[in-house]
Order: sequence, then C-alpha cells, then structure tokens
Amino acid sequence: MPLFIESPAHPDVPPAPRPLAPGAVVLPGFGTAVGEALLDTIASLAVQAPFRHMCTPGGRQMSVGMTNCGQWGWISDRQGYRYSALDPDSDRPWPELPAFFLALATTAATAAGFTGFTPNACLINRYAPGTQLSLHQDKDERDFTAPIVSVSLGLSAMFLFGGTRRAAPAQRVPLAHGDVVVWGGPARLFHHGISPLAKGCHPLTGGLRFNLTFRRAG
Repeated sequence: MPLFIESPAHPDVPPAPRPLAPGAVVLPGFGTAVGEALLDTIASLAVQAPFRHMCTPGGRQMSVGMTNCGQWGWISDRQGYRYSALDPDSDRPWPELPAFFLALATTAATAAGFTGFTPNACLINRYAPGTQLSLHQDKDERDFTAPIVSVSLGLSAMFLFGGTRRAAPAQRVPLAHGDVVVWGGPARLFHHGISPLAKGCHPLTGGLRFNLTFRRAG
C-alpha cells in the first residue's frame, strides 16, 4: 500500500516535499493512503489507553487530549514533563507501537533524508475546535540525533515552525489530512506549535484533528 497521494498525471510520483529549513520538510499527503487505517487504529489504542487532558507542571490543564503508544509515553503533571514506560492512569505499559505506524514513520524519515530512524514512542494528540499547542521544543528525549516525524489526520491545521529561540519568527504552514512533517539535524530543537484549530467537518474525523508524533525517546 503506497504511503502517499498519487498524482493523476504521474501516478507513481509522490508530491514534491516542501522544505521548511535545513533538516525540516513537509511531505504533502505522504500518509493519506493509510489515513483511515491510522484513525481506526487510534480508536483501538484509545480503548486501551484513553485520551486525557494532562496538566502542566504549573497546574494548568492542557486543552489537547493526549495518549501514547510504544515503549515510552510522554506525560506531564506537577512533577514535570517526561517519558514513562507506564500509563500513570492504569499503571500498565502503553499499547504496543503498531507495525504499520512504525513503517510509516521510518519511511517518512527516510524520504526526508534521515535513514535508520526507529521510533520507540508515539504521542497521539486530539484537537477539538479552538484547541491549540503553544510554541515549544521537543527536548525531553535523550537522543537528539533522531528526527521527529509528525502525521496530521482529519481537520486541517496551521502549523507554526519557528527557530531555536522561542521569540524567533515562526512560519505558518497549513497542514491537511495525511501531510507529514519531519524535522531533525540542525532543526531538531526548533520551536513549533499549532494555532487554535478552526471549526470544520472532515469526512473521517468530523470536527476533530488527530496528530501522531513519532520520537526516539531514549
């Protein structure tokens, strides 16, 4: 099964990547062909590890619903941001990383120039209209040599991609269902986020957006 949208004129050629910065690229439609299967699997994973609204170390509840799969899961509470091998809500291991999730992540990383990427953590975010993710760095991982692979599903969103300083100007990058963003190398610690999600209705997710973020946690 191909992991990209086929071009009507050139059915064997994926859409051209869109560079954002050295080490960062958008792969338009790279995950569209498996989008419905990804969403079905997310629903199954959420039965095992339900979405929840975590709290920041300062006690503020995050607007984005979150869960995880893989060897490690990203969590946040008053003790700080970190990875845990156990779901704190159940004290059980997170669901296993599905094989085709892993295949999509490694194939996308290779397409972006990062060979040998083997993620062991996948953070799954669920956005409702009005929810957002402020500019931040993914810096809780032990291995910064591995890239981040981010897959958008459902409603379109405005991705913000800045620089190493939070105050640096951020690019505004529209992302549609199936788009994949990969960043690593010199862009690995660039700040990024999501603008407040606009209302809409997607045929597969209704008024929601989902995002898979694959990382090498340690």
